[in-house]
Amino acid sequence: MHVEWTRPGVLQVTAHAFEFAALVAAARYVVESAPPDIPEESLEQLRHVLSDYDTQARHLRDAPPAGTS
Repeated sequence: MHVEWTRPGVLQVTAHAFEFAALVAAARYVVESAPPDIPEESLEQLRHVLSDYDTQARHLRDAPPAGTS
């Protein structure tokens, strides 16, 4: 995994699919079974991030992989 700043507040992450899948799975686990001490605002932010991910993942499934014609 490689992480770098592209501008203040914005990161560019290059990760293998399995690395990113592990992060998404962990986020889903937290949202679905969060302990009561996690603030609702934090869970809502995480739900929003997962929703954005799901939308983008659908677009990826419909697009050909990079480098193919």
